[in-house]
Amino acid sequence: MKVLLLHQHYKSPSNGGAIRSFYLMRALVENGITPVVITTHNEKQYKKSFEEGVEIHFLPIAYDNKFAFAARIISFIKFTWSASRLSGKVGRFDFCYAISVPLTVGIAAMWIKRIYKTPFIFEVGDLWPEAPIQMGVINNTLLQKTLYALEKRIYRSAHSIVALSPSIQADIQQKVPDKKISLITNMADCEFYYPQEKPQSINEENIDPTKFTIAYIGAIGIANGLDYFLECANTSRKANLPLQFIVMGEGAERARLTKAAEKLQLKNLLFIEFGNRDKVRHVLSYTDACFICYKNLSVLQTGSPNKYFDALAAGKLVLTNFGGWIKSEIETERCGLALDAHHPSDLVNKIAPFLNDIGLLKQYQRNARALAEKKYARSTLSKQFAGVFSPRTS
Repeated sequence: MKVLLLHQHYKSPSNGGAIRSFYLMRALVENGITPVVITTHNEKQYKKSFEEGVEIHFLPIAYDNKFAFAARIISFIKFTWSASRLSGKVGRFDFCYAISVPLTVGIAAMWIKRIYKTPFIFEVGDLWPEAPIQMGVINNTLLQKTLYALEKRIYRSAHSIVALSPSIQADIQQKVPDKKISLITNMADCEFYYPQEKPQSINEENIDPTKFTIAYIGAIGIANGLDYFLECANTSRKANLPLQFIVMGEGAERARLTKAAEKLQLKNLLFIEFGNRDKVRHVLSYTDACFICYKNLSVLQTGSPNKYFDALAAGKLVLTNFGGWIKSEIETERCGLALDAHHPSDLVNKIAPFLNDIGLLKQYQRNARALAEKKYARSTLSKQFAGVFSPRTS
């Protein structure tokens, strides 16, 4: 069996960032399925490479988390067009596996289905167009209706759908009740990330291991609403709590937030340049708790952020500022705390028991690791993914 993957943001472990699709393709190889990837890179020429049994085609289409929304849309459209054209040149396939975001990748998948009679499976990690609409990025009523219609058409055209969270699965099920929708969340890499003893000395990034450290590691975009995180640092400073805050990542909001932190004189907050997984693991070794932060919008509660699963695997206390399925899970499993979305000062009271009782902190951290192992281990979810490619029926 051969599978074509369409994923604009495909990354390998050496690149840093989200590498879910890398592990998915490796799972296919391990199950005797031949994958071919069409993706992009920020270089000026097309490139073809082979990595761990996977053939990868890189289209020269620029993309950056710092791009404005219009620039991102242009990049998405270019990928849709170029991937559609290239697909017929790289072989014939039993399935096409299309990963959104962007939603427009579904157009390429439908085109491949129509021209080459190749059924496609559509993976949904974020609800589009609902997310940009709730964020106020798409305000034109006609455009909203057009995008909602496109979303539903893609779902109906798909052979099946893979949802990355229970909330996304439920949302799509309401729109296409008769469609098969598999739930395969992001994965906890329990072999790479694991609980570590804190280092004894300050590292090159000036992280002090003697302080209770709360880290945000990931994209620094508008949707992440990291002003909330800065205010957590500010209220903690005013309360004289021995907390150290870290922001590690890149994105459109980094420069503004850095200036905001300087204006607030947040000596208890460090900005660290993003790096590959080895650097992330190193920073996590200094970390007591990981923070997952989003703007207070209902659609942003439905996602499946990689940082959540990395935190679980590393055995960290999980802190969030939103509701939804993750809030329910961390409270049920006693591995994290959900803060009031409107009041960052809520951290001061809720973190106090963990500062005063190291045993309580260690218990929550053990619970986090246990959850990663029993529910989100990469080996388990990879097998589930390979099973999605049942014999063609359409």
